[in-house]
Amino acid sequence: MTTLGLIGSGHIGSTVARLAVAAGYDVVLSNSRGPETLGELVAELGPKARAATAAEAAEAGDLVVVSIPLGRYRDVPAAPLAGKVVIDTGNYYPARDGEIAELADGTTTQTELVQRHLADAKVVKAFNNIFFRHLGELARPAGAADRSALAIAGDDAGAKATVTAFLDDLGYDTVDAGPLSEGWRFQPGTPAYGPPYAGGAENFMDVPGHPVSAEELRKVLASAER
Repeated sequence: MTTLGLIGSGHIGSTVARLAVAAGYDVVLSNSRGPETLGELVAELGPKARAATAAEAAEAGDLVVVSIPLGRYRDVPAAPLAGKVVIDTGNYYPARDGEIAELADGTTTQTELVQRHLADAKVVKAFNNIFFRHLGELARPAGAADRSALAIAGDDAGAKATVTAFLDDLGYDTVDAGPLSEGWRFQPGTPAYGPPYAGGAENFMDVPGHPVSAEELRKVLASAER
């Protein structure tokens, strides 16, 4: 069975871990504060989960999720991720991350920065446009009428196929938004970010999750403007 490594085990990371364990994956969790701080989450997840350092999680994972504030992306250990598929869940929030000129002016995108740092990995953007509670609530079996779709972007076709299969295991269909340079289409402030998974509610963090079909997601991705 595939082992999922997690670098960052906050709201999104821990939700992905719960879905992965439910799907039968082994998970290796890490955060910036040390393995000893993850005991409660590991106990909740059960025998298929263990805590480790970020480097150990990167080494152990067949597939690795990076879910940390963008301002710390250079802390992600690059060497053990060489050749691996890495899912980046991050978003650029200037108030938190500081002003990054090449993101502010659209020269590049958030995940392209991560890919630049992890030059020998195959990075795919995913999970960044859905509120963590909705991510946990909306997972459905394949073929379910109310199954939701999540957007991905990446430059490597094989890596995107791997992530599509992973999302399917977790309970989601996938819409391919294109290369990493198109990742802006589902970043904060775009129509695909947040409210679609809350039935259109602008206060999306305060309402239950609402299914979003692949067709609906394609429409809002296409409507994004820079």
